[in-house]
Amino acid sequence: MPEIPDLEVIREFLNERIAGREIVRAEAPKPWIVRSLAADDFLSDVVGRTFGTILRKGKDLLFPLSDDRVLVANLMLTGRFQYTEPSTRPSKRMFFMLGTEDMDLRYLDDKSMGRINYVTTAQLGEIRRLQEQGPDALDPGATFEDFVERLRPYTGEIKGVIARGKVVAGIGNAYVDEILWEAGVSPFRKRRSLSDDELRSLYDAIPRVLNEATGVVRERMPPKIHVKVRDFLKVHRKGGDPCPRCGAPISEIGPNQKITSWCRACQPGGLVRN
Repeated sequence: MPEIPDLEVIREFLNERIAGREIVRAEAPKPWIVRSLAADDFLSDVVGRTFGTILRKGKDLLFPLSDDRVLVANLMLTGRFQYTEPSTRPSKRMFFMLGTEDMDLRYLDDKSMGRINYVTTAQLGEIRRLQEQGPDALDPGATFEDFVERLRPYTGEIKGVIARGKVVAGIGNAYVDEILWEAGVSPFRKRRSLSDDELRSLYDAIPRVLNEATGVVRERMPPKIHVKVRDFLKVHRKGGDPCPRCGAPISEIGPNQKITSWCRACQPGGLVRN
């Protein structure tokens, strides 16, 4: 699933290329992926509109269009945008395409998991996931005290609490592993077991990890914004490799098809089974 570093780079890349450009062509081999509240026919309604400046809210990208339309995209696990020339052969996994005069923006999805909404500005409030998420993980106005207060209602394992997006938004399975490793906190520790110092370490690690990763992704992803760049991560999906901090082997488990990677030496506690 794309997280803040991926989405920030995609947003920047597309803003440099499509903001202010008119949509002159649109195709949708699988139009049902778009949940349209703004118009009965998404394709006919979107042609002729102009892209505004793309925004990000948590794990959603918001594409404002002229005359009060917004395309909202949460890519989930398998969705991605491809920016390419019209002559490029379309993928069988292409659900829709929005074309400017000389380029295509294509939405691809291997397992039809993405959540795509086409709404007016007034209808944004009807997209529940946008309303239920916490403040952005990179919101400079979110204080440590706010962070602790938002954590207070939760009692479960800290990885799940952070990744669900209601305490902070924009972090998923991969980067929560990286953040917890940076903070030296086991992903299996219960929220109530964390000391003030550990909570402070976690709070401080969030922007540090995300900003560092965004810099790497910015250098390596474009122009292939449909290709995920994750090989530089320090622990996520690095099971068996030496920990970059202490050299102990990185542990890894995958319940419910979600990989959790951590260092038992650097991040003790929480998980009893081997």
